[in-house]
Amino acid sequence: MSLNDSLFDKIERKTNVSKELILSLADKLKTSGLKNENTINEVIDELSKAAGKDVSSKTKEKIISRIKNDDVPKNIDKFF
Repeated sequence: MSLNDSLFDKIERKTNVSKELILSLADKLKTSGLKNENTINEVIDELSKAAGKDVSSKTKEKIISRIKNDDVPKNIDKFF
C-alpha cells in the first residue's frame, strides 16, 4: 500500500468519504479553479452529504472565503 493509499484510507475511515469522490471533487476544483465560489459551494455540499455532516451557511461562507483567499493549511497532516 502506498503512502497515498494509506492517507486516503485514513480519510475514508474518519469521514466516510471515498477516495474516488475526493479525486472527482479535486478534479472539479482543478477544472473550475479555486476562485469559483459556485464550484467551491457545490464541492462543500457534496462532501458534507457524503460525510453525513451538516454545514451551516455561516461555516460555508468562512470555508469559501478561506479557500478564495488561499488561507488554508498547506500540510494535509494538519487536518487530521
